[in-house]
Amino acid sequence: MDQATQADLIRVAHLLADAARPVTLSHFRTSGLVADNKAKAHFDPVTIADRAAEQVMRDVLARERPDDAIFGEEFGNTDGTSGLTWVLDPIDGTRAFLAGAPTWGVLIALSDASGPRLGVIDQPYIGERFAGGFGQASVTGPMGTAQLATRQSRTLDQAILLSTFPEIGTKAEMAAFQAVSERVRLTRYGMDCYGYALLAAGQVDLVIEAGLNAYDVQAPIAVIVAAGGIVTDWQGGVAHDGGRILAAANADVHAAALSVLQMHDMGES
Repeated sequence: MDQATQADLIRVAHLLADAARPVTLSHFRTSGLVADNKAKAHFDPVTIADRAAEQVMRDVLARERPDDAIFGEEFGNTDGTSGLTWVLDPIDGTRAFLAGAPTWGVLIALSDASGPRLGVIDQPYIGERFAGGFGQASVTGPMGTAQLATRQSRTLDQAILLSTFPEIGTKAEMAAFQAVSERVRLTRYGMDCYGYALLAAGQVDLVIEAGLNAYDVQAPIAVIVAAGGIVTDWQGGVAHDGGRILAAANADVHAAALSVLQMHDMGES
């Protein structure tokens, strides 16, 4: 892929985020926002803002990149012929959106057969946009624009760990997570996609989650990797299809956390 093509894809990714921002903000912290539940066994909300934001991004892609495929959380798959797929999560963190907490975000990824190549994590209310791919990683927000770089190596007992839910995944997955949590300096919850942005920005060391979908992780993977971090599953393998996610600022803290997760999977403590 030549530099001109890369530049155009970056341009389109920002167009998508620009289009989604006003749509999401028009519903955020408004009275009377109604959420439908997409799941039977638990609360998995979707709102008019989720659907409208994905639709406006699809409209941009129909105009700018009609040959690319689309995989969106709300409207599924649209086939393409270019070998490239835009992976869209119009509001990652709908529970936070409903609660008025600015940890939700618009996730946009561009993927090929090997996985995500470009990602955007956009937080419209704060006005922060984290972007990474093709050798570039930056954040633009109230403090201006800066390059993204993950934290340098530190021991696990000095690490900061983030996750969205304390009741992570299954009981076994929660126990494995807790084994890591007991070894770090600080664990914080309720971060949604903003936790991955903070990791890319060098603020924290680890994000560990389970039960995720491809549209939850592909944009964060691209941003974190471009900023110098590592994202795998709990076995150290590729993670762009979702599932169990271990995102780390560097190879050392990744190896330390991975060792604890794997020991717990083998029944050790």
